[in-house]
Amino acid sequence: MDIFRYTIQPVADIIHALRTDGEAGLDEQEVSQRLKQYGRNTLSAHSVQWWRILIRQYASSFMYLLMGAALLAFALQELSDGIIIMLFIFINTTLGFYQEYHSEKTIQLLKKYVAPSATVIRKGVRVRVPTETLVPGDRIVLTTGDQVPADVRFLEINDLTIDETMLTGESVPVQKIANVLPAIATGYHEALNIGFSGTLVVNGEATAVVLTTGDRTVAGGIAHLTNETKHSSNFQRGINRFSRFILQLVGVTLLLIIGAHLFLKNGQVNIVELLLFAITLAVSVIPEALPVVTTFALSRGAKQLAKKNVVVKRLSAVEDMGSIEILCTDKTGTLTENVLTVAGTYPPSHHDVLLYANLAVSDTEKEKHEPFDLAVEKALSAEDRTRLTDYTRRAELPFNPELKRNAVVIEHDHTTELITRGAPEVILALCTRMNGAQKKEVQQWIVNEGRKGHRLLGIAKKKIAADAIDDMEHMHTQFSFVGMISFVDHVKPTTIPAVQRAEALGVRITMITGDSREVAGAVGYEIGLIDSPEHVMTAAEFDALSDQEQQQAVERFSVFARFAPEDKYAIIQLLQKKYEVGFLGEGINDAPGLKAAGVSLVVQSAADIAREAADIILLESSLAVIVDGIQEGRTVFANITKYITGTLSSNFGNFFAVAIASLLIPFLPMLPLQILLVNLLSDFPMIAISTDTVDPAELRAPKKYNVHEIILLATILGCISTIFDFIFFGLFVHQGAGVLQTNWFMGSILTELVFLFSIRTKGFFLLSQRPSRPLLLLTVTAMLTTIILPFTSLGQHTFHFIPPTAVQLGIILSLVCIYFICTECVKVLYHKHRKFVTN
Repeated sequence: MDIFRYTIQPVADIIHALRTDGEAGLDEQEVSQRLKQYGRNTLSAHSVQWWRILIRQYASSFMYLLMGAALLAFALQELSDGIIIMLFIFINTTLGFYQEYHSEKTIQLLKKYVAPSATVIRKGVRVRVPTETLVPGDRIVLTTGDQVPADVRFLEINDLTIDETMLTGESVPVQKIANVLPAIATGYHEALNIGFSGTLVVNGEATAVVLTTGDRTVAGGIAHLTNETKHSSNFQRGINRFSRFILQLVGVTLLLIIGAHLFLKNGQVNIVELLLFAITLAVSVIPEALPVVTTFALSRGAKQLAKKNVVVKRLSAVEDMGSIEILCTDKTGTLTENVLTVAGTYPPSHHDVLLYANLAVSDTEKEKHEPFDLAVEKALSAEDRTRLTDYTRRAELPFNPELKRNAVVIEHDHTTELITRGAPEVILALCTRMNGAQKKEVQQWIVNEGRKGHRLLGIAKKKIAADAIDDMEHMHTQFSFVGMISFVDHVKPTTIPAVQRAEALGVRITMITGDSREVAGAVGYEIGLIDSPEHVMTAAEFDALSDQEQQQAVERFSVFARFAPEDKYAIIQLLQKKYEVGFLGEGINDAPGLKAAGVSLVVQSAADIAREAADIILLESSLAVIVDGIQEGRTVFANITKYITGTLSSNFGNFFAVAIASLLIPFLPMLPLQILLVNLLSDFPMIAISTDTVDPAELRAPKKYNVHEIILLATILGCISTIFDFIFFGLFVHQGAGVLQTNWFMGSILTELVFLFSIRTKGFFLLSQRPSRPLLLLTVTAMLTTIILPFTSLGQHTFHFIPPTAVQLGIILSLVCIYFICTECVKVLYHKHRKFVTN
């Protein structure tokens, strides 16, 4: 990476190359010119306008099919057909637009603007300026709590530590230096003299020179990679496949019907009437309520998730969650608390270890941000907190990255002591008074804690003369060993149960982190992702593999460590060749992976780039909520599949029966307006299927749309529907056009309504979950309307119905009951011997 070349360049060479003054900085005229040359220090944002969200509602093959059918109906002056189709389109787009626009507005309220201003030296004067006005060559000043506003090279530092979690996934802040590195950095965690845009200063101060701004920063490069990544929704792909199938079926069938009429009736047909009948028949087979059903189901799912503090940006992502087979997640802040706590001490339960660790904290006057300082302070007992006030600080040596320790001189009871705190191996080397056995015991403790993925800190002390304070940096021997402290970033209480639930749902969890192998392995083992803490693959090992070996590795390993943004992105792309992948992250480094994943999820505190790339935002970071979302997605999938199977079976059966019957008699077996009313009365209960309950068995495995399987079941059940349609035809065809049309109309609707209660479950209907209240209410309403309408003046004058006799009504209801029994038997046998969907 180009930014890493600055790690081995002397400061003087960088200052010269940037044409700036290392002390006084740039003047305003030069800044103005460079703003024109480099642009403002902002990332190219993809803002979402309301009209884009609205257009997105129409961007599917199914919507194009419906709009084409409506235009054709209007062209043939069949206004009622066209109006009802347009009404369905309007309801769908309005609901979808409202949900997604509302979500975008919510996200804008959640958005946090990073580092709005920065301290910069211009012509030798410190001034506070908007970060967007920074340019390469600017000299900036960073202090505790600041966010690094651009990619910078440090010039001077004072005990500087920076939290790079958002970039690397490393939970422990990095101690920075100003010196030239002996070798060029190969990863972000090695670039100790570079500050990256968006990272946070935890402790200390520094001056730095700006290297790159805006889209040229590391964060900008990640944002660019994010924008280039194409996002394809599993839900949209599935619906588009259905749309193409129905379009082809309707087109071919219409040509066959018109051709057959012209051929069999020797041209003795009314062309206009035939075209009206054909277009109405075509509309009848199109499941025009599918967009409304899906939108209702998705909106209901989004509402359920909103109750659990989840904001859904892309509505179809709710259903896509149900298809997740592998959930990739970062570690820090997602699986773990991102808060260090004291895990143990050596010697055990030794108060002096924690006391001296707190005495060695640098600059106690400032508010603590450094995780180690916060952890040792929290672990201190009330009694030892009181003891701290008995000590007087005389001097301190800030953390030195080369020495890997800091030091503090304290005075107590007329005794002066030098306390040092740092890396375990460094502290042990200072303790020359320790015997071999004791040192071996401590080293074994260090090894054991390291295997657990714990961070370690050593403490030592030494009595010195009061006048020897100035020479403390050169004191490297004769220290007394105080002890060791181990730290852990605890796994969240909800993580292990969530992983177990995910496993029960057939979802594999994969952890991809920038943290070390030891820490990643320990966490992965603790939460049950791997059988051994050693079963971890690092980025270096992964990069050394061939393409085929990498594909095998992503399927074999569940924990990946030391992975940079492009590596995470590559893993997700490889996984998506075979699986449906969800990705949960929060850092800048996660944005490309979020955009590439089938379903992308972030927490509220995520970086702006990550939030923009995500489909779903969690207001509370919890893996358990994601598992809830997966269940909700599978509920949505199950209900949409019920509608598709039900409407295709009924529509196909009725479609072919009416089409064939029209060739056998001199009149239409059902009038165009009657066919349209069949659609209307049967579709509204169908819409309520989006609220239906789902059997637990439907939630146990990831789901995908399988067009061939659904068409197969719809064809089998459609054949039963066709047979019963011909039974209605045969019973009533000789009793006149009006009787046939009325009774077939009633039979078509009633069979479709009872069929809904068969298809809503794969098992015996009496053993299934109870139907939802809206489904029951709308079904009863549609049934009563169907039976009563032929007896009303509206039905007789507008729809040309003839009131059925009691005998005819009894025949119709009997056939409906027999039809339900037949479909129930065929359905149970089908699901017993064949899977409905492939996993």
